[in-house]
Amino acid sequence: MSDADISFPHIGIYFSHVPKSIQIGSSFSIAYYGIIIALGMIAGLMLVKWQAKRTNQHPELYMDYAIFGIIFAIIGARLYYVIFSWDNYKDNLLQVLNLRAGGLAIYGGVVAAVITAIIFCRVKKYKFSLFADTAVVGLVIGQIIGRYGNFMNREAFGEYTDSLFAMRLKLSDVATNGITQTMSEKIETVNGVQYIQVHPTFLYESVWNLLVLIIMLIYTKHKKMDGEIFLIYLIGYGIGRCWIEGLRTDQLQIGSTGIAVSQVLSAVLAIGGIICWIVARIRLNKSQDN
Repeated sequence: MSDADISFPHIGIYFSHVPKSIQIGSSFSIAYYGIIIALGMIAGLMLVKWQAKRTNQHPELYMDYAIFGIIFAIIGARLYYVIFSWDNYKDNLLQVLNLRAGGLAIYGGVVAAVITAIIFCRVKKYKFSLFADTAVVGLVIGQIIGRYGNFMNREAFGEYTDSLFAMRLKLSDVATNGITQTMSEKIETVNGVQYIQVHPTFLYESVWNLLVLIIMLIYTKHKKMDGEIFLIYLIGYGIGRCWIEGLRTDQLQIGSTGIAVSQVLSAVLAIGGIICWIVARIRLNKSQDN
């Protein structure tokens, strides 16, 4: 199907007529990206409630947190994106508030959600490490589902590839700032329509996060201390995102250095998570010996 909007030609999957939004009337539309993000949040809340019951906690506590966590996560995701894309906003500050134009970064949301959780636990006098172990499974399922918003938007893809899972997109559907010189050299024209073939990094990250989630859920009943599930997330997501971020063509970079900020942060989280786990286990073993 050469006329498909999105296809995976090597595995025979084709999607025709994939819209980016739902049109309501003549002047209003709802982006599928926003709908998918909302579904991810709802699924995350449901999983957290299940995890809380599974570990003999009160699900209502996590529902109370969600009100604040979601709001500040969205603010954090937007600020992170704006800070590292400042040239796009410095001459028109009102565009910072225009979420309908896109521009949310997962890491900004994660950082804001964690800070909010720390404050929330202090106010509620609840153990943060236990809270983080429970809430983080909702975060991961939200990330797994949310990445399909990138699929609908034809964004957050990687360089040219002819691998098994290569994704083919109509050039007219993607942002030109995500097209590199290498990709431009590989543009194909079929029946007058131009196509590019890229790494589906949204799919890589979604599948990777699913594996991380499965490990977290299995390990929950075997953990030796509170905080281990959260550390598994930091390590697992950090390693996967560090690799996947290196494939992307729309990286948020540190100034003009060419260094991808999310790739650096991923490496820091993974290494920091490993160190924290080792130190915590050593302390745990010493306390048990005493």
